[in-house]
Amino acid sequence: MKTLLLSTDFSASGNHAVEYGYHIASCIKADVVLCSVFLVPSEVPQAGMVVWPLANYNVLLKDNIDELNYLKNHLASKSYGTDFKPKIDVVNETGQVEEVIRNIIGLNSIDMVVAGTHRTGLSTLLTGNHAKKLIDFVDRPLLLVPPHAKIKAPRKLAFATDFKRPEHDLELLHSLIPFAKALAAEIYITHVYNEKNHKDNFKVWFTQFLTELAKKADYPFIYSKVINSAHAVSGFDKLCKEGEIDMLIMVHRPHGFFENLFKGSHTQKMADHIDIPLLVFSSD
Repeated sequence: MKTLLLSTDFSASGNHAVEYGYHIASCIKADVVLCSVFLVPSEVPQAGMVVWPLANYNVLLKDNIDELNYLKNHLASKSYGTDFKPKIDVVNETGQVEEVIRNIIGLNSIDMVVAGTHRTGLSTLLTGNHAKKLIDFVDRPLLLVPPHAKIKAPRKLAFATDFKRPEHDLELLHSLIPFAKALAAEIYITHVYNEKNHKDNFKVWFTQFLTELAKKADYPFIYSKVINSAHAVSGFDKLCKEGEIDMLIMVHRPHGFFENLFKGSHTQKMADHIDIPLLVFSSD
């Protein structure tokens, strides 16, 4: 990865995500684009016929730029014990968040987007319009950082899968390996399953899957983690709460595992207290 897009709305959680992303960038030797999307009230559907004075617009736009430059200088002053200092470009645009970010991705060859979660946790963000649209329409890995996530290099990455598309899982795992290598991180292929509903030959098939991955990956730090649980949410909840991993990685497939996982009150409860970053891969 060569360039990370760090998005903020200047809230405490947004700026925390930016700092987390900058730390990741310094570890993997990537540059960053620091951006803020300025949403003009007249562009919001609920605004109706509100007329937004040009003078007020210019003042707010200048405030945004000043905030971005302040944040840029703050990041540039940070030292994380690495010998690489990411170059920081600043972008301040107006419009709808998901549309602006997609445009920035196209113009800057972005490899990953980093954004913060708000209020009580992932549930608030995942049910919000901007976040849902980012997850649905951004075709780059999206790293969602909770407010209480520790700013440190993640050493244990859990790639969660339901194995409904194993060939696609293999492709994504291969794309994840350079990221893990740069972080000197271990990858745990994690599957939550109900033993009663699995076929007898599942463990044999899983071993073959890992063997095939190991042959092609040329990365020795890939392991498996199988959790026996009646519900996927409960299994991942346990995994995240016990501090066994530093980052959870999931694949967003419309009408699939990811979407089903992030529905319902049980999932919202899980999302409210998850304190580790969630890296979302878009489906092909």
